[in-house]
Amino acid sequence: MSEKRKIAVVITARPSYSRVKTAIQAIKEHPKLELQLIIAASALLDRYGSAVNYIENDGFEIVAKVFNVLEGENLTAAAKTTGIGILELSTVFDNLKPDIVVTVADRFETMATAIAASYMNIPLAHIQGGEVTGNIDEKVRHAITKLADYHFVASDSALERVIKLGEETEFVFNTGCPSIDLAKEVEKASLDFNPYEKYGGVGAQPNLESGYLVVMQHPVTNEYQNSRKHIEETLHAIEELKIPTLWFWPNVDAGADGTSTGIRAFREKNKLEHVHFFKNMKGDDFLKLLNNSKCLIGNSSVGIRECAYLGVPVVNIGSRQNKRDRGFNVIDVNYNKEDIKEAIQKHLDTGKAQISEIYGGGNAGENIANLLVTLPLKFHKTITY
Repeated sequence: MSEKRKIAVVITARPSYSRVKTAIQAIKEHPKLELQLIIAASALLDRYGSAVNYIENDGFEIVAKVFNVLEGENLTAAAKTTGIGILELSTVFDNLKPDIVVTVADRFETMATAIAASYMNIPLAHIQGGEVTGNIDEKVRHAITKLADYHFVASDSALERVIKLGEETEFVFNTGCPSIDLAKEVEKASLDFNPYEKYGGVGAQPNLESGYLVVMQHPVTNEYQNSRKHIEETLHAIEELKIPTLWFWPNVDAGADGTSTGIRAFREKNKLEHVHFFKNMKGDDFLKLLNNSKCLIGNSSVGIRECAYLGVPVVNIGSRQNKRDRGFNVIDVNYNKEDIKEAIQKHLDTGKAQISEIYGGGNAGENIANLLVTLPLKFHKTITY
């Protein structure tokens, strides 16, 4: 029997785990692949909902942990965190000697993975390239595309965009998004757990039986100075609607301190007797929560991806998901409480949206694992433009 290919997957942030969980599982189970799972950056920080316990409870072995986040939640801290990540991941890759490194999406920490692998002549596979959002994430995403050797994109338009960037057509694949695999698993599931008992959190514990909203709003990196003002508009809208609401803490991005401070200050001033706050939640539970909600409010990509497949109504606020492909479930609004309230009410009046498979039909993880077995090992490119 031939030696297994060693596949190093680097998870650098809490949301990234659910983005690739089914791909990780498929790699682990494939007889010709060996999974090397590396957890780094904010995925290790309890302050932002450490993903480590969920990962280990799901049966995955973590072969390396990289603590590289420099606190500060500003642009300088983000740049320095990336630099530290390059230093630390280079050592990890040197020790593990993977055949292929897999990096996910577009957060600033993923740049460290891409640079370290590229300069060490390790073939690099990028999941979720080719998308457009119009902020710093887009720069990171396209830069990783140029560093990557294989591209596992999530939609037809993303595939076309990666090819237009000059990538070799034979190494660009529309695998679908692995997060849709998880959505497919819960599309008919009820809310079969008590979120307060299972995940703790702080704040009121409103009765969810008559329906509830979910909020997940992150700071926008190139608008980080306004993060507190942005979150306050959403807080005012939710406070005035008086609908039971489950609110999730923001990612560790530039501006996160403003978002967090805004939430805490508003919470101290206003009773918010219908709102409960969570740091994190296991991926399948979070999707069950979303699937049984009346509406998701904020600017998370889960509203664009998984909620499109599930038909969950979404009020998308601001520019963070600008130009990303949408299904039939999204109403886009600016940072204005009246606009937010009006969009929420419109969704409440119309109910579930028409489902869309724009990001795949639920078999992306298996598609990715099968490609990782057969692709030729390469770390150079043929110019196609």
